[in-house]
Amino acid sequence: MEAYEAYMKQVAEPMRRELTEQGFQELTTAEEVDAFMASAEGTSLVVINSVCGCAAGLARPAVTGALEELDKKPDNLVTVFAGQDREATEKMRGYFEEVPPSSPSIAVLEGPELKYFIPREQIEDHDLEQVQSHISGVLRQMVK
Repeated sequence: MEAYEAYMKQVAEPMRRELTEQGFQELTTAEEVDAFMASAEGTSLVVINSVCGCAAGLARPAVTGALEELDKKPDNLVTVFAGQDREATEKMRGYFEEVPPSSPSIAVLEGPELKYFIPREQIEDHDLEQVQSHISGVLRQMVK
């Protein structure tokens, strides 16, 4: 099992960097999630990252592309990695229990309150432009 986990960490590393290089703060423990949520002010964009094909092909590029389009960005950009940082992901999902777990997915929070959620079903089987437009449209309405 150790060899598998080491392999998956190596596979996931470029997928993590795709967001962190765009200014996302990676939350890797439940404690980091709690600390972020306790102090979150303004609008936060939360990406629940994953290794699956639709995330690799759509979610991360759509998020980064949407952010590039915006004049005004969310106050906070954070990410947790499903399947990698399990406790952090579970803790983050606990803050928006009204939606079923989904990865990849994208949440928009105002303070610690969930305001909008884009589940995997609204990412996979869509083209990049559709997903990017969806994200940028939501953020334009919510980020003041």
